[in-house]
Amino acid sequence: MRRPPGATDKAASTRKARALSADELRHLCTFLYRRTGMIFGESKRYYIERRVADRMATTRVLPFPAYFAHLESDESEVEHLINSFTVNETYFYREEHQLRCLSRSLLPGIVQNRKPGDLVRIWSVPCSSGEEPYSIAIWLLENWPLVDAYNIEIVGSDIDTRVLLEGQAGHYGERALSRLSPDVVARYFEPACDGQRQLIQDLRESVKLTSANLIDAASVAKQGRFDVIFCRNVLIYFDDASRLLAVNGLYDALHPGGYICLGHTESMTRISKRFDLRRFEDAIVYQRPGSDRDG
Repeated sequence: MRRPPGATDKAASTRKARALSADELRHLCTFLYRRTGMIFGESKRYYIERRVADRMATTRVLPFPAYFAHLESDESEVEHLINSFTVNETYFYREEHQLRCLSRSLLPGIVQNRKPGDLVRIWSVPCSSGEEPYSIAIWLLENWPLVDAYNIEIVGSDIDTRVLLEGQAGHYGERALSRLSPDVVARYFEPACDGQRQLIQDLRESVKLTSANLIDAASVAKQGRFDVIFCRNVLIYFDDASRLLAVNGLYDALHPGGYICLGHTESMTRISKRFDLRRFEDAIVYQRPGSDRDG
């Protein structure tokens, strides 16, 4: 089939994009680091060049020096580029032992000095396409008898605006739902359509999805304060300076006495001494010292 006059072959444009020079690669990695805290370098050259080539083909801004100048002057393109670099590997009920700890140990301790109807805030960051914050909502509905006694607010945040839109739509495939029992799937998801099931509307509306950047203090502060934060499997992508910056923001985002849950390969004690390590029956978590009466 002949291509219409003026049409652009994206694949051809991608193939024309030359390899980045060492200086160009370094400038781009520095730019990404300053915006996201994520570390990229020569060892990930292929991964980087593929994504940059796709963005240059999409924007039709070539060669790389022209694209980089465009990137520095266009925040919407920065958003698109960052979206292309984020990793979104998740599924429902991931690291279930932390959910058990939430309902058995963390929340009972948090609400013991509160009145029925008081606000309890839980933050999932990064939340990818919503599996984690929706998992928290489902888990509490299924496993915490006091879930209706308090005003539970669950917020999911991510730097990738594309996956937030996917989370708001709430369509999930078989792999994402594989850890859920059939009866839980039946209660909280619409019947399957084209291999996917949509989360019921009431549950989608019960979780707030927002954009947030862990190394941007203003972006984190905008989310308010929380009683429990789930921040799993993202700090491993940061260097020491970015980890400390992110963790200080997370500390400030917790009420005194609040808890943070990290991924199973992450350790807060290697990053900051500001948190107390707490060992519960189901999980090890980290606590901001003090009590909610302190702030």
